[in-house]
Amino acid sequence: MLKAYIVDDEPLARDELKYLLNRSKQVEIIGESDCVEDTISEISMLKPDIVFLDIELAEDNGLSLAKQIETIKPTPAIVFATAYDEYAFQAFELNAVDYILKPFEEQRIQKTLDKITKMQIVEERDLPTKHSTKNNENGKIAVLVNERIILLTLADLLYLESSEGKCTIVTINQEYKVCEALVVFEKKLDHSKFLRVHRNFIVNLDYIVEIEPWFNSTYNLLMKDGSKVPVSRTYVKELKQRLGF
Repeated sequence: MLKAYIVDDEPLARDELKYLLNRSKQVEIIGESDCVEDTISEISMLKPDIVFLDIELAEDNGLSLAKQIETIKPTPAIVFATAYDEYAFQAFELNAVDYILKPFEEQRIQKTLDKITKMQIVEERDLPTKHSTKNNENGKIAVLVNERIILLTLADLLYLESSEGKCTIVTINQEYKVCEALVVFEKKLDHSKFLRVHRNFIVNLDYIVEIEPWFNSTYNLLMKDGSKVPVSRTYVKELKQRLGF
């Protein structure tokens, strides 16, 4: 059963969401809050699978709270549940799993839960077993593509790109569009080979062929397939340390 935490400063909205989640028989609500204060510490302690997060909070903005939640390990899936549709792009830039609008519809809530459940199934397939010492020891990663679970060879991955809460995995031969957020893959990949270089990009270091200086101390990476991947200032220091330039 999925464990959920709700952050919303409207009691009626919280009650409505709790009612629909309970009806699904798939969710245990382990906590709720009407403000930002204490929310991070509670989520860190309770370790929910999902956080349903309103955007317009009385004391803060749900988008800024989502950035803090992303630092919690293990990172819960974030679902924005709000009356405002104009923040959808910003929400997905933060690797939100979904974005649902008030008033809530039971069918729409169920679709979100199904999506998260499928993501968990794929993630569990990549967990180490008692016979392995680390993730992906067999050199493969499982991804959910159009209701099918496909095994991709890690050595074939060039880079991963996040857009609107979904991820595009670019391999030597093909591209795959999947529903998981980039942060989900970041936890699965071998950090000796893969590096996050931008909020929206993770690259395979073996396929970088050129580093192009860009504006304001940033860079572009020219990949083996000719693609260009941006490096934001936040990640420049680690890139330099890893590649020694």
